Amino acid sequence: MEIRPTESELEILQVLWKMGQATVRDVHEELAKTKASGYTTTLKLMQIMDEKGLVARDTSSKTHVYRAAYSQEKAQSSALDKILSTVFEGSTSDLVIQALGHHKASKDEIDAIKKYLDQFGNRD
Repeated sequence: MEIRPTESELEILQVLWKMGQATVRDVHEELAKTKASGYTTTLKLMQIMDEKGLVARDTSSKTHVYRAAYSQEKAQSSALDKILSTVFEGSTSDLVIQALGHHKASKDEIDAIKKYLDQFGNRD
């Protein structure tokens, strides 16, 4: 069975994806910029995440250093699959139309999307 991170675990993973590796204190300080959370809560969550295999912990020094063991791509794919199947009843076009219709995409993003869609049109 695939392990899916909880919302709180995803917040921690986002910090680790951005920082590469970090101590519990580093993660806690980053999270504290946007939400109230206790250090011990962050510590406990990260210990649970280590047990689940979502993060890897380097214990070679006194201060343990964590890095993400669950990739951002895997998280995005898992979240997208869930949203696509539950909210959009499997309709990829509805998902894309909603995403582009309600969120401002930059010219570069639109160009990248067009290029990606062109690849599908060129298949035999």
